[in-house]
Amino acid sequence: MVKFKAIGVSEGLAKAKALVIKEEDLSVVKETVADAEAECKRVLDAVEKAKQQIEVLRDDAEKNIGAAEAEIFDAHLMMLDDPDFVEGMTNIVTDEKVCAEYACFVNCENFQAMFRALDDEYMQARAADIGDISQRVIKNLKGIADNAIDTITEPCIIVANDLTPSDTAKIGGKPVAGFITKIGGRTSHSAIMARSMGIPAIVGAGEKADEIADGDLLLIDGAAGEVVAQPDEQTLADFAERQKADAAHRAMLAQYKDKEGATSDGRRVIIEGNIGTPDDAVRVAELGGEGVGLFRSEFLFMDRTDLPSEEEQFAAYKKACEIMQGKPVIIRTLDIGGDKEVPALALEKEQNPFLGYRAIRICLNQPELFLIQLRALLRAAQYGDLRIMFPMISSVDEVRGAKQVLEQAKDMLTAEGVPFNPNVKVGIMVEIPVAAVCADVLAKEVDFFSIGTNDLIQYSCAVDRINEKISYLYRPLHPGVLRLIAMTAKAANENGIEVGVCGEMAGTAGMAPVLCGLGVTNLSMSASAMLAAKADLAKHSCGECKELADKLLACASASDAERIFTDWRES
Repeated sequence: MVKFKAIGVSEGLAKAKALVIKEEDLSVVKETVADAEAECKRVLDAVEKAKQQIEVLRDDAEKNIGAAEAEIFDAHLMMLDDPDFVEGMTNIVTDEKVCAEYACFVNCENFQAMFRALDDEYMQARAADIGDISQRVIKNLKGIADNAIDTITEPCIIVANDLTPSDTAKIGGKPVAGFITKIGGRTSHSAIMARSMGIPAIVGAGEKADEIADGDLLLIDGAAGEVVAQPDEQTLADFAERQKADAAHRAMLAQYKDKEGATSDGRRVIIEGNIGTPDDAVRVAELGGEGVGLFRSEFLFMDRTDLPSEEEQFAAYKKACEIMQGKPVIIRTLDIGGDKEVPALALEKEQNPFLGYRAIRICLNQPELFLIQLRALLRAAQYGDLRIMFPMISSVDEVRGAKQVLEQAKDMLTAEGVPFNPNVKVGIMVEIPVAAVCADVLAKEVDFFSIGTNDLIQYSCAVDRINEKISYLYRPLHPGVLRLIAMTAKAANENGIEVGVCGEMAGTAGMAPVLCGLGVTNLSMSASAMLAAKADLAKHSCGECKELADKLLACASASDAERIFTDWRES
């Protein structure tokens, strides 16, 4: 029996066999071959297999996502049918008497260089497609199976070095009971998506995860971060009892599904859900969410080699609105940069990406990109209470600049005779300390605030939230952080606008009363945390929440605040 503890990021208990996903070795070595003809046949076979794989992906994408999403696979198939591309590999094999893998690698570099040299942004972006196609051919040549997640048919707990957002999204349609990763933190994207889907997850396991073998029976506690591999009979019996208790607790929480979020004396706090895809809204609705407080639209842009079209974005936003049936759906405009990459934009690497070219800065610098998204949002707003939120705002100038582009999008749609809703509410993320300090000014420019506590804590405490070495400095209850939240809430309340929290702090156990006491009116979190937040609020009066918040604000240190919070929770 193997036992260890890591970072629990998505609560729940799970029992299943391990599916260990190893890092794929796609390195290529230049090797000479005696039989060039046989090696050319290997190239052609690998290309044919790649075409068959892509055809399956295209059909699945068209069926499950839409025709627009499937178009990228048509482009991949066209390249694999291009004689110049295929003969580029076979010619290298024949002329240099080298192995197929090396020929594929060199051919990829040659074609990518050619596309990048073209004076056309669209064609330059196609270089990434060449990389994807060539990587698939190399996988076939090396006998590496396609993504292991695609082949899952039996219940399992995934064990991997890390999971990309697209990997995690695939899990949603598979019988995956949970996952463990070697790297990551509470605010990593795989963790956020796990909470959205309501599956137990543990990250940051490091080398301890190497002790798990493929097929081992695993027990995991996603809240405590506990992992047991190959448990003995007593451990299995104890775990079964914990599962019974967990089921009873969930049954108790179920009574809050159709209730509004409120304190015991009726002070309303609207409880909403965070989503990364339109389908995530289904779970928010099922668990009694009073709206979507954060739709992370960047997930439509990530882990793909092209940019989503206006039609594709429109369909996604419209679907979320229709699922929520008139309840608010706040959609954050493209928030990339930092730790979130969009290959199609080919952004330059930066020394300080979290302080660099990201989020609203990219959108204002590339209005063509921004206009496509804003047009899609305005059109989708006909189908529900859609609201637009701009991220990483640091000044009034940025707010006014973003609103100006929004007006431009309205003018374009009007001129084209395209139906849209012109009366969309507009808000901003308050996640940079200067935005909190200037909240009284910013509140006059917008219809609502949403405090992004993940970045607010990161910036105000000067701590990289995904750096495990300094994770101890990431303190949501730091008095300075609490004062910034209180300052923002005060400015919002005085100007008659809603103020929400959509960072992970909103869904942390026991934190809803604290944020209520600080003056927050809306809390948006992973769907799995909504019922517990409603239950936490219902136990306390507004006065009790305010008294707790005042005590925390008066603390001299994060340690003092954490001690008071723990004592209050246990009393």
